[in-house]
Amino acid sequence: MTLPTYAGAGHRILSFLARYGTLVVLALMIIGFGAASPAAFLSERNLINVLNQSALLAIVSGGLTYVLVAGQFDLSFANVISLSGILSVGLIERSGWPIAGAIAAALAVAVVVGLANGFLVAYVRVNAIVATLGTSTVLLGVNFIYSNGAPITVSAGGFTNIARDRILGIPAPVLIMAAVLLVLWVALNRTLLGHHLQAIGSNPAAARLAGVGVGRATVAAFVVVGVCAAIGGVILSARIGSGMVTAGDGFLLSAFAASFLGASVVRDGQFHIVGTIVGVLIVSIAANGLAIMGAQSYAQYLVQGLILLIAVALSTTSRRILGQQVS
Repeated sequence: MTLPTYAGAGHRILSFLARYGTLVVLALMIIGFGAASPAAFLSERNLINVLNQSALLAIVSGGLTYVLVAGQFDLSFANVISLSGILSVGLIERSGWPIAGAIAAALAVAVVVGLANGFLVAYVRVNAIVATLGTSTVLLGVNFIYSNGAPITVSAGGFTNIARDRILGIPAPVLIMAAVLLVLWVALNRTLLGHHLQAIGSNPAAARLAGVGVGRATVAAFVVVGVCAAIGGVILSARIGSGMVTAGDGFLLSAFAASFLGASVVRDGQFHIVGTIVGVLIVSIAANGLAIMGAQSYAQYLVQGLILLIAVALSTTSRRILGQQVS
């Protein structure tokens, strides 16, 4: 007589983990780091620092989410980050461009890269991984040619203020992040483009039969990730005070980790902006907490990979068991 009760309780637990397993991991991380070093980790200063350090990753991951929603991949955005930083700083320092003009040029180049990626994938029908890997290699060569392989230091205080200014005590990158993510969320959930991308990601053939402009929407998704990568690159170069060939390398794994973590939040394996934000917080809090505890830098990569595996496995395993119970 008690078996149905246990079965029902188990089903409810698995159902909860399937939808909220990643949030459970986030909560456990906050509790764990908070208990280990409450004075440092839970301080207002550190919490603001976490948001500030998350800003670049959140912007880049938000753009990447668009491509993933459409069922595609982009491996070139890390070099777009580097290129936008090198180009904006180089135009300011070497060519005497105004700051606004240099940033606009960096964004324009990112749009061109996105158009090229989208055209190759949507119209030439090159596999997205192959196409963007090729584009990434080309961009790496361009980065080396323009910078001669050496960092380009910026002396314009107005440019570095992009990353260092505060408004009402809130770092400027955090405000930029909030604005970008709001636009991305609205566009993905409240516009025709967003609905088309979700339809394409679910079933490209059915979307095409329904009259969706699959090619145009796919190109638009690649443009979005390119622009977001450029915004992140400009902020990053302003933060470190220079443009560097390798500046964006560390964002490749982190952005994919955040996006895939986000796909296991609430929705059944679907990429979405809110989930990506949660994924970014997990990645950033892990890095911040480990740094406070004095862990070596390699430990951050190790824990980041383990968190991704555990969180996604927790949700997907729960869903699979639930599916077997239903069937």
